[in-house]
Amino acid sequence: MTSTSNQPVIFILSDSVGETAEFVIRAASSQFNGSQADIRRIPYVDDKKTIEETVRAAAEVNGIIAFTMVVSELHDFLLDEANRQGVQVVDIMGPMLKGLSTLYGREPKREPGLVRRLDDEYFRKVEAIEFAVKYDDGRDPRGLLRADVVLIGVSRTSKTPLSMYLAHKRLKVANVPLVPEVEPPEELFMLPVEKCIGLTIEPDQLNGIRRERLKSLGLTARANYANIERILQELEYSEKVMKRVGCPIIDVSNKAVEETANIILDMFRRGGRHT
Repeated sequence: MTSTSNQPVIFILSDSVGETAEFVIRAASSQFNGSQADIRRIPYVDDKKTIEETVRAAAEVNGIIAFTMVVSELHDFLLDEANRQGVQVVDIMGPMLKGLSTLYGREPKREPGLVRRLDDEYFRKVEAIEFAVKYDDGRDPRGLLRADVVLIGVSRTSKTPLSMYLAHKRLKVANVPLVPEVEPPEELFMLPVEKCIGLTIEPDQLNGIRRERLKSLGLTARANYANIERILQELEYSEKVMKRVGCPIIDVSNKAVEETANIILDMFRRGGRHT
C-alpha cells in the first residue's frame, strides 16, 4: 500500500466509531498552518488480524496510528505490534483514562461505544422535547397516537410544564386541554388506556391560580376564566371525558410538577397501573 499523495498518512483504529480520534487529529493538524493529512479510519475493530494489517499498512507508508482502543487485550496487542514494526502510535484516550482512574479511585469499564450510547440518549431527549413542543396544548391531534404519554385536563393543571419535565426523561408527551365547548379529538379515544393520564385539581386552588394568571396578563380577575362557577363546569366536564377515556386520574392540587411527574413515571414503568 502506498500513499496517493504527499500528505502524511494517519490511520485511526477504534473499537467504536473513531469519531473522537478523528476530531482530535483534525484539531491538532490545524496547529500546523492548516496542513492536511490523509486520514484513514478503521472503526469497530474487534480482532487482532485487523490490527496487524493496519500496522503493516502504516509501516509501508511511514504513517502513524492514532487509536481509541479501550479493550485491554486489543490495546496491548496494538502497542506490541506497532513497536515490533517501528510504527508510531498515539493513544488518544489512555492518558485521560489513567487520570480519571486516579480521580475516581476505580478502573474504567473498558466497554467500546459508551460515548455513542450517551450521544444516543442525548438525541432521544432532544427528540422528546421537540415532540412536546410540537404537540403541546392539542395543536395537532395526530401526535396523540405517536406519544408515549398523553396528558388531559382543564387549563392550568400543569399539562405543559409536566410535558417538558417528562420530555427531559426521554418520554414523548402530548397534551390536550379539555374545554366544554370543544369536542375532544377522536384520536384521544383510540389510545390505549395506559397511555392517557387525566389531571384534575381542587376548584378553589384552580381559581387562585387562574386569578394570578389573569393579573400577570394585566386582565381583571373577574373574567369568566377565573369564575368559580365556570371552573366547576369545566372540572365536571373534564371528569366525564376522563371516565369516557377510562384513564387514571391524578389530583395535582398542592403538588409540585416534579412530584406529579414522578407519579406518572412510576405509572409508566408499571404499565399505566395506578394504585
